[in-house]
Amino acid sequence: MSFRGKRKGGTDHASDETDGHAPPNKASKISAADDSDDSDDIVVCEISKNRRVSVKNWNGRIWVDIREFHVRDGKQLPGKKGIALSLDQWNILRDHAEEIDKALAENS
Repeated sequence: MSFRGKRKGGTDHASDETDGHAPPNKASKISAADDSDDSDDIVVCEISKNRRVSVKNWNGRIWVDIREFHVRDGKQLPGKKGIALSLDQWNILRDHAEEIDKALAENS
């Protein structure tokens, strides 16, 4: 039979924290972003005021990043809206550029 909650006679996890051992610190997302080296980013073009296409090396792989940016505290920071294409994905998209152009011409 399984029990949900505390076990009888078992140790309470909350008491583990009070025995002098603090839980390990978690790395914050902000500090991880500050540690990243933006010098690997090559801005290829700005599509609009807040959108850019760049090529970057991240985790040992090369990505084509199409992303929206926002300004905070005078710095341009990447937003959540965007897509990072691997080289394989970029090559597929590039190979279909003519088909995309034809579809655009038909719909305009």
